[in-house]
Amino acid sequence: MIRKRVIQLGSHLGTALAVACGAGAVLAQNYPVKPVRMILPFPPGGPTDLVGRLLAQKLGEQMGQQVPTDNRPGASGNIGLELAAKAPQDGYTIVLSSPVISLSPHLYTRLNYDPYKDLAPISLVGAVLNVLLVHPSVPAKNLQELVRIARAAPGKLNYGSGGIGTTTHLAPELLKNLEKLDIVHVPYKGSGLALIGMVSGQVDMLIMAAPSALGQIKGGKVRALAVLAEKRLSYMPDVPTTAEQGLKNAEVLVWYGMLTPTGTPAAMISRLNSEIIKAVNAPDTQQRFTAAGVEPMTSTPEQFGQFIRSEAARFGKVIKEAGIKGE
Repeated sequence: MIRKRVIQLGSHLGTALAVACGAGAVLAQNYPVKPVRMILPFPPGGPTDLVGRLLAQKLGEQMGQQVPTDNRPGASGNIGLELAAKAPQDGYTIVLSSPVISLSPHLYTRLNYDPYKDLAPISLVGAVLNVLLVHPSVPAKNLQELVRIARAAPGKLNYGSGGIGTTTHLAPELLKNLEKLDIVHVPYKGSGLALIGMVSGQVDMLIMAAPSALGQIKGGKVRALAVLAEKRLSYMPDVPTTAEQGLKNAEVLVWYGMLTPTGTPAAMISRLNSEIIKAVNAPDTQQRFTAAGVEPMTSTPEQFGQFIRSEAARFGKVIKEAGIKGE
C-alpha cells in the first residue's frame, strides 16, 4: 500500500514537473515581449560601455526587442550592480559586470547587495588582457630579471595603478604575493594617468590593459615584459606570457559577464544565455571586439558562477594579506 502511494506521488510530481517545464519553454519562446534594460555600472566611453553597447545592439536585432543601455556609474561599479540586484525578477533587467563583482566583497566591509545571492550569472562575454610594463630605465628585459632586481633592492622599485582595488592595483599585488616581493604602490586616478606617470619616469612598473598601452610600447616609451594570460597577444607576438616565463597562476583578465536578478525564471536565463552566446560569436561582433582589444568569451551560467567565485577566492587572499581596503 505504501509502495503504491509512493508510485502515485511520483507520478503526480512527474506530471507537475512536465507541466512546469512546458510552461517554462513557452515562457522562454515568447520572451521578450518588451525592451530588456541593460545596466552598465561604469561611465560612457570606457570598455564596459563599449562591450555593453555592442551586445545591446546585437541582442536587440536577434530578439526583436530594444535593449536600451543604462549607465549607472559610482562606487567602483557597485551602484549599478546594486540597482540590478534589486530590480524585478522578470527577465527584463540585465547587468554587465567587470571583476568588481568578485572583488567588492573583500574590499568593502558593507555592500547594499549580496553579489553571490542577489545576482544570477548568465554568461561571460569577453575579456581585455593585461600586460606588465616597465620604464626603459629599469634594466629588466624579462620577468625573471625584474624579480631578481626587486629582490636585490626591497622597496626600491614602485608600481603605478589606476586606484585602490582596481585590477591595475591587484595584479601587481598578486605578483608580489606569488614572488614575495617588496614593491611600493603609487596610486593614480585612472590607469591612463598611471601610464603617463610611467612614461614621465615617476613609476617603474605598471600592469594595465594591453590595448591601451600598445601605442607607448611601439613608441619605445615603455617596455613590455609579460602578458598576464594563457596565450600571447596577436598584436604583441614577441611578448611572452607569465606562464612561459615560469610564473604560474598569474593570469589576470579584465573580464566582462552578464547577470540578472536572482529569481529570474530559469527558462529566461537559458534563453538569454543562448542569445548572448549567439551575439558574441557573430562574425561582426567578433571583428568589433577584436578591433577594440577585447577577447570574445562565452560560458554556461554555471561556469560563469564558478568563475566569479574562483576569482573571488584567488584575489580575496591577496587583498587580505596586503590589507587593501576599498575607497
